[in-house]
Amino acid sequence: MRHPIQIPPVSQALKAVLQDKIDQKTKPPGSLGKLEQVALQAGMIQNTLTPELKKPAIIVFAGDHGIAAEGLVNPFPQAVTAQMVYNFLQGGAAINVFCRQHQLQLLVVDAGVNHAFAPHPLLKDRKIAMGTQHILHRPAMSQEQCALALQAGAEEVTLLHAGGCNTVGFGEMGIGNTSAAALLMSHFTGIPVAECTGAGSNVQQLTQKRAVLQQVMAHHATPLSPEQALATFGGFEIAMITGAILQAAALGMLVVIDGFIVTSALLVAAAIQPAVKDYCIFAHCSEEKGHRKMLEHLGVHPLLQLDMRLGEGTGAALAIPVIQSAVAFLTEMASFNSAQISNRTI
Repeated sequence: MRHPIQIPPVSQALKAVLQDKIDQKTKPPGSLGKLEQVALQAGMIQNTLTPELKKPAIIVFAGDHGIAAEGLVNPFPQAVTAQMVYNFLQGGAAINVFCRQHQLQLLVVDAGVNHAFAPHPLLKDRKIAMGTQHILHRPAMSQEQCALALQAGAEEVTLLHAGGCNTVGFGEMGIGNTSAAALLMSHFTGIPVAECTGAGSNVQQLTQKRAVLQQVMAHHATPLSPEQALATFGGFEIAMITGAILQAAALGMLVVIDGFIVTSALLVAAAIQPAVKDYCIFAHCSEEKGHRKMLEHLGVHPLLQLDMRLGEGTGAALAIPVIQSAVAFLTEMASFNSAQISNRTI
């Protein structure tokens, strides 16, 4: 199974001109730090000297994991996934607060929650199944289900883009999904799964969680493709995020990567289409064990370090205003010439 989306390399045509424009602003070179790197990247992605963020949005994908039903790797019961989806719909979660504060669109997608939701105007029904299979015994999903999830994520981004959005971040909700992310991380980075596995929301359960995930890795033959790895170890929400990331990049959007779970989806996406990484801005470094090593494996640097590990896309929602500041200085700040200020002599 190969994903049909093809992602072109980010344009290099304006790189030198963009860098000169950044350097000519009324400041010492490099003095705006990471904002200068973000401004350069945004201009290259949009292939313009005047990039802008249009209708930025966060999509939260929710799905359940079969391994979570027994409580082997998670302290909270699986039912919390559905309960948190209701919290999103009622506007009570952290991601709701941050999206309201920063005027971001928020979409909630049922990718595969083990609950039958009544129709709700704020909930998109993309349910593949009532949660994944128990990965200690069988692959999380079939290849066909994985393909459907990838396509569903891509379609959600296409709809956003058609409505004028050019900047999108992703969030997730799914009890047990740090386990799926750790397994994907281990597969794609080669780091032993025990080193990829953090406590999630319960330090006391960490030893058991590591032992269970080592059993999972031993039970399954090594997947032969990125999509097979995703189907073996992933979740429906992770698969939809993977498809969404790929499609967003293919449409030339700025893609804001959140924490540990979303970065695991990016590992899959980058294995399918390596060019996708250049369209991504990394919001923050999560406190969840393994995320820093993920970022190091990808060779990228996050914007923020806030000691967060909530998920939901909260890191992406906080990073988008920083990205807006980066493009604003590029497009609005005076140059030495326009302000009639003497530049450096050396």
